[in-house]
Amino acid sequence: MACLEMSKEVKFKEEEEACTLDGSVDWHGRPAIRAKSGRWVAGIIILLNQGLATLAFFGVGVNLVLFLTRVLQQNNADAANSVSKWTGTVYIFSLVGAFLSDSYWGRYKTCAIFQLIFVIGLISLSLSSYLFLVRPIGCGDGKTPCGTHSTMEMGLFYFSIYLVALGNGGYQPNIATFGADQFDEDDSKEGHSKVAFFSFFYLALNLGSLFSNTILVFFEDKGMWALGFWVSAGSAFAALVLFLVGTPRYRHFKPNGNPLSRFCQVIVSAAKKWRFEMPPSAEGLFVVDGRESSTNGCRRILHTHGFKFLDRAAFITSRDFDDKNQSIHNPWRLCPITQVEEVKCILRLLPIWLCTIIYSVVFTQMASLFVEQGAAMKTKVSGFTIPPASMSSFDILSVALFIFLYRRVFDPLVGRIKKSNSRGITELQRMGIGLVIAVMAMVSAGIVECYRLKYAKKDRSHRDGSSSLSILWQIPQYAFIGASEVFMYVGQLEFFNAQTPDGLKSFGSALCMTSISLGNYVSSLLVSVVMKFSTEDNLPGWIPGNLNRGHLDRFFFLLAALTTVDMVVYIACAKWFKCIKMEGRFEENDKANDFTV
Repeated sequence: MACLEMSKEVKFKEEEEACTLDGSVDWHGRPAIRAKSGRWVAGIIILLNQGLATLAFFGVGVNLVLFLTRVLQQNNADAANSVSKWTGTVYIFSLVGAFLSDSYWGRYKTCAIFQLIFVIGLISLSLSSYLFLVRPIGCGDGKTPCGTHSTMEMGLFYFSIYLVALGNGGYQPNIATFGADQFDEDDSKEGHSKVAFFSFFYLALNLGSLFSNTILVFFEDKGMWALGFWVSAGSAFAALVLFLVGTPRYRHFKPNGNPLSRFCQVIVSAAKKWRFEMPPSAEGLFVVDGRESSTNGCRRILHTHGFKFLDRAAFITSRDFDDKNQSIHNPWRLCPITQVEEVKCILRLLPIWLCTIIYSVVFTQMASLFVEQGAAMKTKVSGFTIPPASMSSFDILSVALFIFLYRRVFDPLVGRIKKSNSRGITELQRMGIGLVIAVMAMVSAGIVECYRLKYAKKDRSHRDGSSSLSILWQIPQYAFIGASEVFMYVGQLEFFNAQTPDGLKSFGSALCMTSISLGNYVSSLLVSVVMKFSTEDNLPGWIPGNLNRGHLDRFFFLLAALTTVDMVVYIACAKWFKCIKMEGRFEENDKANDFTV
């Protein structure tokens, strides 16, 4: 009996001191001890941090279109374009954050620095609004017009919101990946927790924005813009403090150097050997024993067929090694196969990524045209006025509901039908379902707009409550968008994190963010093109200042058609896609993201 108890104590002590298997380290650079670092303790801190930071960001972003029209006196089309460009810039900055994180700073340092920039931007926006922009006090409520603003005041406003864009953009892709780093995917139990983390991460993001979309939007709609921005600044500061408190518990991965140079080395090496005859198999390709030194200790990627021209970069010739020391090779003439496969992985991801941009065009309508459509409807329900921007709360509730339904009902049910012990549907299949639901959202929005116009008085401004159609009819389109996000954006986060090499995980998350960015820019371009062609012959256009004179419904139906075409292209790309094959996980990765049912 004593021996049994002693063996249990020894086993417990071994488990307590066991290190992670994925190569993560602690704050001091030592191998991370599993029981004393990461896991859900660190994960929950990061989820709370994400919720508070999202509250701060959406406290500005969700009502920005109304701030531009009511306070800065922009028209509908210009305001929609300004919001699309600003939101797009937020996600463009995600590439900057991802590059610095993967190359030099690491994810922890990058998150801390960009959160500090985020806080400074929000404080600057709050001060400029309180001192200069919202004058007279209480203006911008839809009834009291604001005064004109000087060039300096406008410059300070744009400097502030783009500082917010830089801070949030650089932080977002890294916090998602940093949260996933807290779970060792080479451990079966933590591997399942890592998959669950992405769903909870997106849920935290949406719950954080729920407060912004209800309470803050209500105050801002009443003209208390400065108060709303100060609350956002306070929330961002609390998020930064909470993030720093968790420092001793986090697991870290060391940055891997500039990925652009590694990519260029592969291209140059392959180009230099374009005349060489390649063997039909993978024999003769350069492989470094153990962990690949070229990628700072990352796991080795197995050779795959496809993009065979790049394999020339790993083909060994007599001129590739130093004559005096055969262990030294010129990285611009010879690259390890893992380095070559890194480039292949990114090239395979690009078609899938491009297909997600049109979905992001649909998604961005929530922050612009959905809000303007809601402002043109009957906003009073039982004597209570509903701020149009707060309707996005139904999107958040839909996200929460469908995350629960997906994880607890849909995925296990599909797994039983397929008679498989693995997950029910792959990330690629989930993203395809997201596109289908996005089409339904745009059709729903178009139908609502048709009926809104039917009950509107054409000779009155759309902000005078000229349409008797209740704003609650927007609920289905917001609910469809929320459901599509669970399949598309959560699927994207998991997919890009799983299919990018170890040294490019932040870049994988940045791809998801950049898809949203380009979606905003494409939306802005699409609005401009539509207005150019629809205003010919002195017509008011599809999206005029007075929506009662336009045809916003046609724009929504156009987006539904474009998304349908995009879905067809996406299916073809998904069937062509080949998954990354890590050493020791060949079969798992080969089946993880198959598109076929």
